Amino acid sequence: MSNVSETSSIFVFLGVVEMERFRFLYATLGLVLYLNCLFFCFLIVIVVWTEESLHEPMYIFIGNLVLNGICISSTFMPKLISNLFFGSRTISVAGCFTQVFFIHGCAGVELHTFTLMAYDRYLAISQPLRYVTLMTKQKVWKLIIANWTLAYVMVFVPIIMTSYLPLCGVDINNILCDNMSLVKLACGDTSLNNIVGAVQTYLLQISFLLVIIYCYFRTFLVCLKFSKVASQKATRTLVTHLVAFSTFMVSSLFITLRYRISSGSISASTHTLITITGIIIPVMVNPLIYGIGTEALKIKILQKFHKVKELF
Repeated sequence: MSNVSETSSIFVFLGVVEMERFRFLYATLGLVLYLNCLFFCFLIVIVVWTEESLHEPMYIFIGNLVLNGICISSTFMPKLISNLFFGSRTISVAGCFTQVFFIHGCAGVELHTFTLMAYDRYLAISQPLRYVTLMTKQKVWKLIIANWTLAYVMVFVPIIMTSYLPLCGVDINNILCDNMSLVKLACGDTSLNNIVGAVQTYLLQISFLLVIIYCYFRTFLVCLKFSKVASQKATRTLVTHLVAFSTFMVSSLFITLRYRISSGSISASTHTLITITGIIIPVMVNPLIYGIGTEALKIKILQKFHKVKELF
C-alpha cells in the first residue's frame, strides 16, 4: 500500500459531511438501527444453535445468512455512528482497506449463501427420499466454510491491485469505503482493475445468479406436481426465500447503479441514501422475513420469548 500511504494517511467521507447538520439525530437513529439488527440476528443464530430440532440444513443456512448480516453491519455501522457522534469525517488508510475487504467479502458470502439455500431447497423438494444422504450436516458445514473462504479469496486480488494505485484525492463520495470509490480516486491507468472487477461482477456473480434462478424454477415445477396441501407448504417456503433474495438483488442493483452515476450528476446526499438503502435494508429485512415467514423458526423464537418472560 505504499502508493496510498504516500498520498495521504486518511480518507474523508463526503457522505458523513452531508449528514453533519443533523449528525446527532442520524447517529441516534443509526445506533438504534444497529442494536436492533444485532438483537434480531443474534436471536435467530442462538435459536438455531440451541434448538436441536432446527439442526437441519435449511435452518443452518438461515443462521449463516443472518450471521453474515451481523458482519456486514458491524463492518461500517460502529465507525459511522462514532464519526457522527464525535464530529469526525475521516478514516485511516488501514481502516479503509479493512472496511473494503469485509464489505465486499460479506457481499460475496450473502450471494453464495442464497445460492446454497436455493440448491438445498431444490434437493429437499425434488429428491425427498435421497435428501438426507445428499445434504448431510457434515456437507452443510463444509459448504459454509467453502462459502466464506471463496468469498474472501475472490475480493483479495482486486483489493491488493487497488492498494497499489496512485491516488490523487482523499474524498470518498460515500459513508463507507468500497473498492470502486477508491478506484475512482486513482490518477493512473485503472483499466486492469475495471476488467478484474467486471469479470467478478458480470461473470462469476451472474453465474451464481443463474444457478439460483434455475434451482427455484425447477423446484417450482416440482411443487406443481404435489397435492394441494403439500404444494402450498413447499411454495410458502419458496416464497420466503424468494422475498429475501429479491430484496438482496434489488439492493445490489441500487449500489451497482450508484457506481454508474457520475459524482456531479446527483448530490452526495443521494449517493449516501443509495448506499444506506442498498446495505441496511437486506440486513434488517432478512431476520424479519425468516423469523416470521419460517413457521418452525417462528415457533421456537416465540417459545424463547415466553421462557424469558416467565423468568421475570
